[in-house]
Amino acid sequence: MINLNGMAHVVLTVSQFDLAKDFYFRLMPAMGLENVFESENFCYFVGARTAVGIQPCAPEHAQERFVQGRVGLHHICLRARARDDVDQVDALLREMGANIVVGASEGHWAPGYYYVLFEDPDGIRLEVNHVPGKGVLAPDAKFNPGDDF
Repeated sequence: MINLNGMAHVVLTVSQFDLAKDFYFRLMPAMGLENVFESENFCYFVGARTAVGIQPCAPEHAQERFVQGRVGLHHICLRARARDDVDQVDALLREMGANIVVGASEGHWAPGYYYVLFEDPDGIRLEVNHVPGKGVLAPDAKFNPGDDF
């Protein structure tokens, strides 16, 4: 059996690189991800056993925004260690004036699921969640994606 240890990184391609840099430079450090590289065309944040990079899109796509239902990425979810961390992210997003799709609340995907769903300046959907215990891996738990997944 192959033994994975989580997701190493995700790199997002954005159309509004300067706005995205401002957004991620405020959000990532607050969540424990440190900027370890920044150039004219790439930023990379590392911490909490993962990394997030951002880069500008090709010029011919500069006016486009993220569309969740297209082929490719649906959303990214970062796991918080505690429910209070989700509340703190929600508060920071409100302070930043970010587009919050669903404010900090309970979800039906697993027992105790608590999350905030929001968008970056290009509309890329991100989520921060907390699931206590083993979540859907608990013996009596059932994964319930519902109609809104």
